[in-house]
This record gives sequence, structure tokens and C-alpha cells, in this order.
Amino acid sequence: MVKKASSFAALGGLVYSTDSGRHCPDCSQPVDACICHKTQIPAGDGIARVRRETKGRGGKTVTTVSGVPLAEEALKELASALKKRCGCGGALKDGVIEIQGDHVQLLLDELLKRGFQAKKSGG
Repeated sequence: MVKKASSFAALGGLVYSTDSGRHCPDCSQPVDACICHKTQIPAGDGIARVRRETKGRGGKTVTTVSGVPLAEEALKELASALKKRCGCGGALKDGVIEIQGDHVQLLLDELLKRGFQAKKSGG
């Protein structure tokens, strides 16, 4: 019994629980109530870069917006608003907003209208 207690303490407390689902490894809170990752703003120079991409997408054109200085929840709301403005689908992956189709100029104008510093990136 002494071995189990020492190995339990070496693991840092909670080993497995089905009560509240997944836990954050940093703050040991349930993922929904995690306080350590919610307010993080991505590091960068504060300029949103808009570019058109086709590589690795089966020939489909996607417009990506990266470097937007917003927290995760605000970034989700911005992605939703940009998708509605373009009238198409898209996604938010790893802090990069992906909009289906070639909408570089439309997105640049919309970001500038919303007060962001934005520039065209790539060719």
C-alpha cells in the first residue's frame, strides 16, 4: 500500500476521473473551466496577414487570415462574422481563420473597417 501512495503522489494528484471529463494538465481544472489558456493572445506584431492558398488542399482555393491579435473566443466570433460577410464556409484552426474561396480583397477591406491593421501576404 505504501508503494501505491508514493506513486500516486508522484503523479501529481488526480490520475483518472469520470466526474467532470477531461482536465487541463496545467491548472487541473475541467477543460471547460480552465483559466490558464482562455485569455492568451497570440504573440506577434499585431498585423493581420491575409493570403490565398491552394497547396495541400486538393486544388481548392482558401483564403487564410493569420496574426489577428485576439483571444480565442473573440477570434471565433470574428471568424464567424467574416464567413457571413463572404457568404461561404470556413474554419478556425490553430489561430488561423480559413475562408473557402478567393476573398482576399473583401477580407482586407472588412478587417480594416473593423479597426485591425491588415495587409496582403504572399503573391
